[in-house]
Amino acid sequence: MQKEELLKLIKGKLIVSCQALEGEPLYDPERSIMPFMAEAAKRAGTPMIRTNSVRDVIGIREKTGLPIIGIIKKVYEGYEGYITSTMEEVDALTAAGTEVIALDCTNRKRGDGLTPGEYIEKIKEKYPKQMLMADISNYEEGVNAARHGIDIVSTTMSGYTAYTPKSEEPDYELVRRLSRDLSIPVIAEGRIHTPKQVKKMLELGAYAVIVGGAITRPLEIAKRFMDAAEEK
Repeated sequence: MQKEELLKLIKGKLIVSCQALEGEPLYDPERSIMPFMAEAAKRAGTPMIRTNSVRDVIGIREKTGLPIIGIIKKVYEGYEGYITSTMEEVDALTAAGTEVIALDCTNRKRGDGLTPGEYIEKIKEKYPKQMLMADISNYEEGVNAARHGIDIVSTTMSGYTAYTPKSEEPDYELVRRLSRDLSIPVIAEGRIHTPKQVKKMLELGAYAVIVGGAITRPLEIAKRFMDAAEEK
């Protein structure tokens, strides 16, 4: 799928993130449950899926035919980020035909000594046609990623780095500022739990919205209800 076609497909839409990590109830080392989650999201109308691992990229595409935002979560010694942190993960996702590859582009320590901008440029040099998305945590990181040639910026990491404020609410202000100031699509992601919050993000200028935990992680969903029931 061409870049312009894909961007037109997701504009103003909700993208569903379907992920299950080791230790979570929906993680099965023998087979993936995520293609079924993705099929449900497709029937609801999502135009695209975000997922983790080559296995789920391939499985979800076979099940749904939808384009994928792919990541590989892997912890490396010397790296504070863990979302598609090295070229090894990029190679694997590219080989799997992933339409968009999301990268950790926060200003945290990288074991290879590259800056986020240098990492983006290195990938673009190797795979000039590959669409890339920057998972960032603050305004400066988003601007920097755009300056170095990223295709899409997502606010995925806001509140999940040591230097960004923690909040139960989505980062509306970050989405508003980046959407206003960048010429590339800005996707709102992170702690978006309700349809009202999705609508507000689009009203603030978000190109599209990604929601994961509030839709596809039953443990997280059930716990939110349980906590509310136990409030005094």
